This record gives sequence, C-alpha cells and structure tokens, in this order.
Amino acid sequence: MIGKLRSVVLDCPNPAELASFYEELLGAERLAGGDETWEVIVADGQRVAFQRSSDYQPPTFPDPHASQQVHFDVLVDDIEEAEPRVLELGARLVQKDTDGDFRVYADPVGHPFCLVWLS
Repeated sequence: MIGKLRSVVLDCPNPAELASFYEELLGAERLAGGDETWEVIVADGQRVAFQRSSDYQPPTFPDPHASQQVHFDVLVDDIEEAEPRVLELGARLVQKDTDGDFRVYADPVGHPFCLVWLS
C-alpha cells in the first residue's frame, strides 16, 4: 500500500454553500477550520472536501463529449421520500432510470450524483 484515501474533493464556486447541501443530503458533520476557499464534511467516517474554483465550469450529464469526472451514489431507503427532500435542498433531477433502481440528479452547482435503492 502506498497511502490511504484522505478526502474526495469537489471544485465549486462557493465551498460553504455546497458543503451545506451535502451536509443535509448525507447527514454529515462539518469540520471546524473552513474558510471561503475550503470546507470539509465527514459522512459515515469519510471526508468530502469542497474547494473554491473561481473559473468553475459544471460537468454536463449526459454528454458523451464532456466527462462527469466523479459522482456520488447515495443509498436511500425510499426514493419517493428522498427525492422531494433532495429537490428542496437545491438539486435537480437529470435522469430517471428505466430499470427502476437509481435516478441521476445534479447538485446546486452541477455535479451529478445518484440516489440508489435496493429493489
């Protein structure tokens, strides 16, 4: 082993705002010491960090010519309960899966993520 994963880091225009979105989505806790350029949350023992990028351009999904680069799969118990809550936080629905076990959303700055459930 060379090392251990410390954080997954997302670029964004406003780290505090995006950290708040993911705090609610994942039931996470914000770590002290953040500032206008960097915020960190911990969800189920995993760190997710948000880094300010003044030239941030959101990924596009689905687009075969523009990579989504990274996304979260968020396991939920009941999609019909979870979807309205995530939309209320500022996400938008991007794609419903025709097989019925996941839906694709974009966070408030355009990063794709999926709500998934066990059928």
